[in-house]
Amino acid sequence: MNSDSRSRWRQHLTLDLPETAVCPVWVHACSVGEVSSVAPLIGALLEKSLPVHLTVVTKTGLTHARRLFNSRITVSYLPWDVPGLMRRFISRLDPRLLLLAETEFWPGMLAVCHRQGIPVIGVNTRISDRSFPRYRASRFLWRRWLSPISLFLAQSELDARRLAEMGVQPSRIRVAGNLKYAVSPPSVDAAALRKRLDQSMCRPIVLIASTHEGEEDAVLDMWPQWKHLQPELLLVLVPRHPERFDEVAEQIGRRGMHLMRWSVEDDANAESVLIDTMGMLTSLYTIADIAVIGGSLVPVGGHNPLEAAICGRGVITGPHVQNFREIMRDMQQAGAAVVTENSHALNTAVQHFLQHPDALKELNARAAAFMHDKARVLERVTEALRPFLETR
Repeated sequence: MNSDSRSRWRQHLTLDLPETAVCPVWVHACSVGEVSSVAPLIGALLEKSLPVHLTVVTKTGLTHARRLFNSRITVSYLPWDVPGLMRRFISRLDPRLLLLAETEFWPGMLAVCHRQGIPVIGVNTRISDRSFPRYRASRFLWRRWLSPISLFLAQSELDARRLAEMGVQPSRIRVAGNLKYAVSPPSVDAAALRKRLDQSMCRPIVLIASTHEGEEDAVLDMWPQWKHLQPELLLVLVPRHPERFDEVAEQIGRRGMHLMRWSVEDDANAESVLIDTMGMLTSLYTIADIAVIGGSLVPVGGHNPLEAAICGRGVITGPHVQNFREIMRDMQQAGAAVVTENSHALNTAVQHFLQHPDALKELNARAAAFMHDKARVLERVTEALRPFLETR
């Protein structure tokens, strides 16, 4: 057993207890997805000078949390949900409040918090299609187990109805929205970034974001038709994984395209730019005209479209968007996204927007309006928490 595994087991068994600030806000999130969803809320708590301790279940969740917050919060694994272990952990932590992300309902944890007088709030609560039948079938148990939770801040009206069917009193349920929408635009000098990519400052830019193996070739097959419609068009490719940078550069080179690698050179005559540096994608959305989300033409499941939408960019994707199915559905309904059936349909969609700039402006405007409405979720959540944060 390596040192990381040993440390994890010692924390699960409360042999090692965390060193935290006095009376922190305790946030529990299972893994990477839940940690990401509550990250804006944790940021808001830190802005109020409230100490935060985050517990997770998985190693990937722990790594992700440390990468997001560095030393601004303390992070540990959640103990096993055994009364003695939970009592020991919670007594040491002495939190002023517990925030449970999504459906992290642990009966032992909730019982100890109730006995010790610690308020518990469910944040970003979501009852999935898969889990709801099980919850409803055993609602006589969940009615009792969930009774220590003072308030549920549900993602949607559907989640609120499902909580009520599980036996939660409607007075303890409030629809706040999905915290995944609580994202902020990047702080970037867009003019300088644009100048580096396009010295003329006027070429239309198609950004192909977070591509995976097989997607670059598909896009490069489409490129001649796009260029025919817009001879000054600039193609910006951002592979998802850095180990593929050289491979993608070779693919572009084999097509005879004039390539600029971001990390190597400036080239005013480039047809395409390969972004071979990590951490730039969100900034690039601020200057793109058309944004295509990768991981969707191959069965990966897509990537986060909100990074584009918060920059006022609608998105075009392939059919594989299951990782963000609900968000993509909402964006489609708002006219802020186009989900295509295959590579051919994606090619047609891009050509349509190249030929109809007014339609592209409308797509991007709808994305901006969509985010303006959805981004208020953080305000609603923090306002709901305010009475609980002021009690200690």
